[in-house]
Amino acid sequence: MGTERLRGGRWRVPRTTVLLGCGGLLLAGCASMPDSGDVEAVEASPRGDSQVRVYGMAPRKGAQPNEIVEGFLEAMTGDDPQFATARKYLTKKASQKWNPTQVTVLDDGPVPQDQRANDREGGAYTYALTGTKIAEVNGQRAYQPVNRSYHETLHLSRQNGPDGKEWRIDGLPQGLVLGESDFERIYRSVNKYYFASGTSSEGAGAAHPWLVADPVYVRKRMDPQTQMDPVTQTVEALLSGPTNWLKPVVGSSFPTGTALKLEDGAKSLAFDDRNALTVPLNGKASNVGQKRCREMAAQLLFTLRDLTSYRVGQVELQRSDGSTLCVLGGDQAEDFAPERASGSPDYQYFLDPKQRLVRMVASTEITGADDEADPVPGPLGNGERRLSAVAVARNERHAAGVSLDARSLYVASVVSDSEPGEPVLTSSGKQGKDRLSAPSWDGRGDLWVADRDPRQPRLLRLAGGEGKAEEVKVVDGLDGARIEALKVSADGVRIALLVTQDGRTTLKLGRVERHESDGKHHKPEVSVVDLRPIAPQMEEVTAVSWAGRSRLVVVGRESGGVQQLRYLQTDGSTSDAQSVPGVNRVTAVASADDDRLPLLAHSVEDGIVRLPPGANWKTVVSKGSYPVYPG
Repeated sequence: MGTERLRGGRWRVPRTTVLLGCGGLLLAGCASMPDSGDVEAVEASPRGDSQVRVYGMAPRKGAQPNEIVEGFLEAMTGDDPQFATARKYLTKKASQKWNPTQVTVLDDGPVPQDQRANDREGGAYTYALTGTKIAEVNGQRAYQPVNRSYHETLHLSRQNGPDGKEWRIDGLPQGLVLGESDFERIYRSVNKYYFASGTSSEGAGAAHPWLVADPVYVRKRMDPQTQMDPVTQTVEALLSGPTNWLKPVVGSSFPTGTALKLEDGAKSLAFDDRNALTVPLNGKASNVGQKRCREMAAQLLFTLRDLTSYRVGQVELQRSDGSTLCVLGGDQAEDFAPERASGSPDYQYFLDPKQRLVRMVASTEITGADDEADPVPGPLGNGERRLSAVAVARNERHAAGVSLDARSLYVASVVSDSEPGEPVLTSSGKQGKDRLSAPSWDGRGDLWVADRDPRQPRLLRLAGGEGKAEEVKVVDGLDGARIEALKVSADGVRIALLVTQDGRTTLKLGRVERHESDGKHHKPEVSVVDLRPIAPQMEEVTAVSWAGRSRLVVVGRESGGVQQLRYLQTDGSTSDAQSVPGVNRVTAVASADDDRLPLLAHSVEDGIVRLPPGANWKTVVSKGSYPVYPG
């Protein structure tokens, strides 16, 4: 092939070869491999093609420093076992120290710049690697978004080799340094599952343990370090335990130290023709009881369902001696389903022009503009309480509404008529924007709301949606910002917060910790800790909603950009979901845990609009506000 233009205007000859592997699902093996034909050099970094395998080219004899640097950067994107080709660009000592398990993601890849200085003998070179850093993936495979400049160096010196003096890299940053397109080509997100604290067999004895999604990244193909395929990488990641951020509020039913026990040098697990997977474990798990073993199998089954594109039929766990520990079928695992608290809602809700709570049957079908919506039974639907914002409990039996002036919060039945009742909470803020936020229900039946009074800003929780509101302490991350809006996850261990500081509203995710207080009859103490930014690249965030187990739908804009709707994972990475078509001037958005149901939004220009999967936005009613699903 001819030469190819580098970033910054330089030219080079491509040094990376790309081989096409087997098609189909990543779990399927190749029927055969070609043993003849030419190896064709093509442009590196194809976007999003899991069939493409990239192998770097070793340094040629007499390669100049710029070739060594460019060749090494390309070899880091390859699939060579143990990154063997990339290591050929390093000195022996540098190769021993280099640990490619961590990943730095740059928006447009690393740009090398020659910075040689004060080297009259020509015996050393220093290259700066620059770019914009957008994420890090640590040794736990956890993704962390960032938005800052990147500046590291590669140092080269002449080394004695079989063909004389050769340039090699003797100083470099740890881990892989990849452009975003390479990262998306090589890695994919998958949810591991663990039990919310106090709900597994080791906890409070809950009859139905609650699984929580913990997203991590695995390689789409064979891992060069471990030689494991994606299924085995994912199982190993699950057995290693939850990521550090989620670990304080979840636990695993796998005993500490449980690991795979692969026989005869095997590196991978394999599904059989019934989509069943047998998982051999070491002796740490050999003596667990059946209840706990079923929980372990449920963690595996839901994790593998997120990884694969078909329904996992069965998981069998084996003891270290090869005997069966337990078996869990796909249908049997539904008792553990993460979304069972909310399920698929019966209705979609919003406020009509009279500020009443109304509802429509939840459906992906659109019958046309101005569809019929009926007021809910009770004071929130009959006009006795005019509302500005609402939240419907996940069992769809009660709802919470904020008064039109945002001063009062009411809770009432939405299945039967009842008296209006007194507000369960009031705010003393002087203006509507300084009073109560929209409320949110978690799957445990607790109601959350923020009081935005600048004289006493508070995050509040009503256990069971009733009684006295208790203040929830927010630590580690609020840093003087004010909570404007909130959405709690169905599992109740994560909370999405829109926070405002210095005139800018951003999105953060907090971990909800519950600690038993002293005394037998006291309620647990609840706090929100370790807030982390989810969309640092967004200059302003307008609205947010949970859209599944570890996904959010966000309305916002980047600096200098226009408003957009975007799916984000709870770790801040871009979801694999399809992009969301634009809609004019959105003020609120709502999504169900059931991804078959349409996205809802309020558009200043178009009213309540709905986006069924695979379709375009359509108006439901031309006048209305604040659409919500239960939650």
